[in-house]
Amino acid sequence: MFSAIARVFRTPDLRRKIWFTLGIVVIYRIGAFVPAPGVDYGTVQVCLDQGNTTGGLYSFVNMFSGGAMLQVSVFALGIMPYITAAIIVQLLRVVIPRFEELQKEGAQGQSKLTQYTRYLTVALALLNATTIVSLARTGALLGCNLPIVPDDSLPVILLMILTLTSGTVLIMWLGELITERGVGNGMSLLIFLSIAAGFPAGLGQIWSTQGWRVFGIVMIVGLLTIMAVVFVEESQRRVPVQYAKRQIGRRTVGGTSTYIPIKVNMAGVIPVIFASSIMMLPGILIQFNTPQDGTTPPQWVIFLSEYFGTGSHPVYMILFFLLTIGFTYFYVTITFNPVEISDNMKKYGGFIPGVRAGRPTEKYLEYVISRITFPGAMYLGVLAMIPMIAFVLINADQNFPFGGISILIMVGVALQTIKQINAQMEQHNYEGLLR
Repeated sequence: MFSAIARVFRTPDLRRKIWFTLGIVVIYRIGAFVPAPGVDYGTVQVCLDQGNTTGGLYSFVNMFSGGAMLQVSVFALGIMPYITAAIIVQLLRVVIPRFEELQKEGAQGQSKLTQYTRYLTVALALLNATTIVSLARTGALLGCNLPIVPDDSLPVILLMILTLTSGTVLIMWLGELITERGVGNGMSLLIFLSIAAGFPAGLGQIWSTQGWRVFGIVMIVGLLTIMAVVFVEESQRRVPVQYAKRQIGRRTVGGTSTYIPIKVNMAGVIPVIFASSIMMLPGILIQFNTPQDGTTPPQWVIFLSEYFGTGSHPVYMILFFLLTIGFTYFYVTITFNPVEISDNMKKYGGFIPGVRAGRPTEKYLEYVISRITFPGAMYLGVLAMIPMIAFVLINADQNFPFGGISILIMVGVALQTIKQINAQMEQHNYEGLLR
């Protein structure tokens, strides 16, 4: 392993990219602790020590900001507005014909879609920044009655909103710089760092509150989960495809055999994000409608608090599990188009052995994708339930480090980055990072 790392740093071009990426990482992590203008940093730390910031709205959004949201820093929004914008633009390809045309235009169309994603990111960042500043102004963000924003005049509030929005734009630019001049996908690496930043605190809390035995069990379960994620993420169903020989001028083309790789988990982490976003709504409603003066909240708020307040109730778990499975099928349906694949195969003289071209090929692909999606959906559902099960068994908080969505993202990004480093090393010498 150490010899492989040494070979990486002996490659000048790759070494330069790695150091550039590490420099961007340092800037990103520093920004997570720089308080936004108008925020009393000392009061924020006092409120965080009270421990009223677990579960609901905090556990999900704060994970993607690397803890910056609860610090009310300039990077408080993190990469979440960009993730949401990218998902929306991807879904709009199915609804808006213009977006579908741009997708088929290649690099030029993809560049236009990326531009739309940036504009939507700024709009979502403005909306999210307004929400966070409003929560910080009233003290609801950290569940604390102390004044986080001592001066809540209009100029200060507008400056805070502008700062948080600019922080998101800066994160988006840093991610694109890593993609262009560094190693790996920039946005994915920043998400990886945001999640990994919470691991030491989460593991330390388990050690201090549960003891070394529970800590050891958690580590073993975490390692087994990582192994399972790697196995499933690398698993695929290969549908064989043959291309008939064709005469084009004086050349004979075709006559080759290939395959269509269909991953077991085609949807990735997006179904869990969708399900988490929907299950986060009851927590937001509870937070905004709970009286601050200690009076009894309305009956419907009590009902939501009982079933959806902590995430440990069986009703919450079952609904979250079913939503994850449903969104998996939904996302795979809109991203994998058997009709388009069948038409492209027919256009270039390709066919699946034993299956006629045209409608029979479409039906066969639909059958395969429905069969392969079921284990993928069950896998995502079980993976997403790990933090909730840990919450019940060992009384962990919602920021349990080996949560399904965090492990899935981190393993996926790590595999992608390692493969890219390996490919770049093989360009310089015949021996790559992986053996």
